[in-house]
Order: sequence, then C-alpha cells, then structure tokens
Amino acid sequence: MILKSTEESGERSVAVRVELHGRVQGVGFRAWMVRQARRLGLKGWVRNRRDGSVEALLDGPRERIAEMLALCRQGPPLARVDSVRTESVAEPVPDDFEERPTV
Repeated sequence: MILKSTEESGERSVAVRVELHGRVQGVGFRAWMVRQARRLGLKGWVRNRRDGSVEALLDGPRERIAEMLALCRQGPPLARVDSVRTESVAEPVPDDFEERPTV
C-alpha cells in the first residue's frame, strides 16, 4: 500500500482511495463507514458503485487510516468483505466525512 503524505496541523496526514468488494451493499456499509470515519476524525467520502463494490476516500493521520482499513476488512455485522484495495491519491477532500451518491 502506498500512501500520499501531507503535513496537516503538525501531524502526518495521508490520503487513500479504497475499494471494497464482497457483500458490501445492502448491509448498511456506507452508514457504518461514515460513523467509524467520523469517530476516528477522518475526512473523505464513501459511495456505492454500480459494480456492487463500495469506494471511499480516506484522509487523516497514518495511524487512523490504518485503523479504519482494519475495521473495513471486517465491516458491519451483515457484510462480508472479500477484498480491500487501496491506492494513494492527490485530490480535494471535504472538510468532514460524507456519504455520496452511487456512481
């Protein structure tokens, strides 16, 4: 996994795009992810994709991103996560963590 690093408020910050595959739609994954990301103080977004996957952009301290990725490998109770792919990104990030429409 390659993470883009930026300095933000003296903390090392990274931005990562995440693709989750498995039974990740119709199980409350997006709402769960919003709650978890906000609890961890992350910025970004999450959305369903028409191919049945869930995609997210995570931005925050490296340790919090690692914690969120570990949570995503399990997901909410009804989910089954078969794979998690990540890539470094350099794109604008919202000031909060939000749910976006399906693409």
